[in-house]
Amino acid sequence: MALAEIAGISNAKYLHKKNNPMNFAEQAYNLSNPYCLLAPPANGPVDIKALHAAGDKTGIKIDYHHGTTTLGFKYKGGVILAVDSRATGGQFIGSQEMKKIVEINKYLLGTLAGGAADCVYWDRVLAKECRLHELRNRKHISVAAASKIMANIAHEYKGMGLSMGMMLAGYDDKGAGLYYVDSEGSRSSGNVFSVGSGSIFAYGVLDSGYKYELEDEEAYDLGRRAIYHATFRDAYSGGIIRVYHLKEDGWIKISEDDCKELHYKYKDEKME
Repeated sequence: MALAEIAGISNAKYLHKKNNPMNFAEQAYNLSNPYCLLAPPANGPVDIKALHAAGDKTGIKIDYHHGTTTLGFKYKGGVILAVDSRATGGQFIGSQEMKKIVEINKYLLGTLAGGAADCVYWDRVLAKECRLHELRNRKHISVAAASKIMANIAHEYKGMGLSMGMMLAGYDDKGAGLYYVDSEGSRSSGNVFSVGSGSIFAYGVLDSGYKYELEDEEAYDLGRRAIYHATFRDAYSGGIIRVYHLKEDGWIKISEDDCKELHYKYKDEKME
């Protein structure tokens, strides 16, 4: 607390431990504390059954089903990420314009699936950590190291109510990298991933069309088609289909298409 005394804030109430784990206003003191990144939602694992019971009594559903479709795959030209843009809470559509690809830095991108707020917040924290790494080491952070930071964060909050299933894709000294990280602290490296309620449909398209030797335009179209077919069959996916390409000199945004327009485009192609 020496630094706090020097700064003259040692008596600030937000620097003292809160004792009531069920009082959200107390536990979320980072909302009023400019020096605290985040307070855990509770002092220990959240009692999910108690929350559901409270929801049954009040009629307010707490455990909303999440829906989305995101995918990523590596090929000879780098990494392709494709996502939809629909944000839902159960059967309610909250937004059709959610940006589910987070631009962490020039060489690193993250995708969102699960709780939108959780993913966006922790991707922003990761962006800060990656920038600090650049300043300390005078080089860009590796994709493996960035994914490990995120997995460590998720593991620290395991059982506390986070909902995340994200991909981290980038390019470093070892070439293209693609990792999957979730709120359980799991971390996996691979060539093809799809995350979200529509992933089973996206995998169907990817399994039939993916190969490492794809040309750029073929890779763009595969990602776009896979997300489109997921939005057509999964009620919780839809909106704008975004495609990004990560290569050696950084990422580029390839396209943003309304899934409705793609539906008529692919319908016409099928008829031909």
